[in-house]
Amino acid sequence: MPMTSRERVLTAIHHEEPDRVPLVIGVSNATGIKMKPYRGIKDIIGVQAPDEYIYDWPELGTAQIDEQTMRRLHSDVRGVLDLEPEAVRQRNSQRKPHSDCIDSWGSGQTEIAPGDWFPNVHPLADATSPGDLDSYQGWPDMSDPTRIAHVREAARRIAEENEYAILATPWLLFPFERAHAMQGLDVFLLNMIEHPDFARAMLERIADYCKQLMGCFLQELGDNVDIIKIGDDLGTQQSLLISPKMYREFLKPIHADLISFIKERTKAKVFFHSDGDVAPLIDDFIEIGVDILNPIQTSAGTMSDLPALKQRFGDNIVFCGGIDTDRVLPLGSVDDVRQEVRRVMQTLGPGGGCMIGAVHTVMNDVPAENVLAMVDAVEEFGRYPLK
Repeated sequence: MPMTSRERVLTAIHHEEPDRVPLVIGVSNATGIKMKPYRGIKDIIGVQAPDEYIYDWPELGTAQIDEQTMRRLHSDVRGVLDLEPEAVRQRNSQRKPHSDCIDSWGSGQTEIAPGDWFPNVHPLADATSPGDLDSYQGWPDMSDPTRIAHVREAARRIAEENEYAILATPWLLFPFERAHAMQGLDVFLLNMIEHPDFARAMLERIADYCKQLMGCFLQELGDNVDIIKIGDDLGTQQSLLISPKMYREFLKPIHADLISFIKERTKAKVFFHSDGDVAPLIDDFIEIGVDILNPIQTSAGTMSDLPALKQRFGDNIVFCGGIDTDRVLPLGSVDDVRQEVRRVMQTLGPGGGCMIGAVHTVMNDVPAENVLAMVDAVEEFGRYPLK
């Protein structure tokens, strides 16, 4: 008898073989679909649904997928998200057209082309000492109830249906990425070398705010959650943004503390998102309690060696993602997409411990036909026993 989507996901993340490889698409900004391909999908399948955005955030550009389309996409997960405070959302919805979009931390995005936004507002770009952090007046209020007022009911509704796994994602740039947002990537990386005490102080302060919101978020979820998504982008197309030594010195203790904080409050599995070639850190991720690694960027360095990843790490971590958004999804034919999905599942899927999805969000350059080819290939080729 076929499993429910939730049963399928829970089986896979416990390193057992479900009826088919689970599919993770359409929830969170790391597993979502941008508006252009979403519109294309709706046109192809004949769905009439409004264009809405996750987190009620148009500048982010990621679509809030309607339920009819989610079912057509065979998505085995449903998302529970928080929101920016009501006052921040109101301010941004009423600001002058094309002006900067500023979030609750004081960082923000600039429109670099019509409808395309880039993180370019860095309120602490000149900071180099812990005192600069103390004097900053723009730190967020994580106790604002409008961030999470809807979370309890949203999670309860999905849990009562007991059909889909719940992947909960508070909108948090975790410490490393948030430091980039507050200072700019190049500035913060330089400060890690020239002003290490300041860099540590910034990471620790951001982590404290992250824990405040995560604690409130988890309390609202209660037992109605299967997976908690966190993450920090640590990789590039060829290597890491920082050395393994620097990761272990600056960030690993902070990540370990965040994961411990989460696991003390929930039985949900921890889903860690990091783009790029992060293979040198996978042992570290496993050590600090990461259960699921996403997005398995197969175009990036040693992450392309899927057999080696499966052999070395497959017993201790779940792989989620794997379908290339660099060349295959945007530039490949429908058959190219189908065969890539088949290859990834056959490599990472045996024994469970695999969930298929696009590498990060499906971007605007991906044809809608290729998105449908990806999800349909999971249905066609992802049945266990894999052939």
